[in-house]
Amino acid sequence: MSKILGAMREACRVLLGRKPAGRRLTVYADDLFIVSYPRSGNTWTRFLIGNLLYENEPVTFLNIEKYIPAIYLWPDRVMRSLPRPRVLKSHECFDPRYKRVIYIVRDPRDVAVSYYHYAIKRNVIADGYPITEFIHRFMDGEFDLAWNWAASWGDHVLSWMSLRQGRQNFLLLRYEDMLQDTENELRKVAHLVGIEPTPKRLRRAMELSSATRMRDLEKTQGKDWKLTKGTRQDKPFVRSAHAGDWRTALPASSVAEIEQAWGSIMKQVGYDLSTELPVSQSVGSATMKV
Repeated sequence: MSKILGAMREACRVLLGRKPAGRRLTVYADDLFIVSYPRSGNTWTRFLIGNLLYENEPVTFLNIEKYIPAIYLWPDRVMRSLPRPRVLKSHECFDPRYKRVIYIVRDPRDVAVSYYHYAIKRNVIADGYPITEFIHRFMDGEFDLAWNWAASWGDHVLSWMSLRQGRQNFLLLRYEDMLQDTENELRKVAHLVGIEPTPKRLRRAMELSSATRMRDLEKTQGKDWKLTKGTRQDKPFVRSAHAGDWRTALPASSVAEIEQAWGSIMKQVGYDLSTELPVSQSVGSATMKV
């Protein structure tokens, strides 16, 4: 009976236009999608692009959904009412309807660490949950299915790289490159969207999208932002903003598990495997930092 009632409630949400768009989104040819696997730097990229495009108002967690909304937070009827061309956030695997795409990829070992903390923030797992057990579930795509992303990291990256890499209107950004040379990567975005990347405009976007500013904004706005509202406020959404945390955060067994499954894809997008790194850069501590 509970399953029947649940199905009826779900049907009512769809019929009343209250169910978030997600894959049901009406897509237009002039849409620009910021796509990534979860915990790969999508929110930071939204801030960067929002502050690059819209100079009249700095982007915050309270207005980001106005400027670059996530397709999982709003029903399609709301999304259709937005001014065009739209810039939208998506975690979807390859979708042939997406004609203009900025795709962000991040080292899956760091993604796993970030996803672990995010799962705790969302009360999906408890503090102290074994990281080794989480990695099994993470790689099986269990959380992706529950949250309607519907793909593991490897499937997600391969779907976009295989079908769109090198195509016009497809821009690949590596999170690590964005950290190392934000201005250069943001300049690529400006060219894609047809904006003159003046030093002043790029500098403004970077300053307003710094990790420090985003953390400060989260402290006062996190409880009201639709994505983090109702989640644990003692666990930050914006965390270290570093690359390579996996070296001291993941046990060697978990690193090996990830590399065995996705090693060929990792190398395709420029990530060295731990077995190919100098000892000083390979796996460090075998305990998870919580």
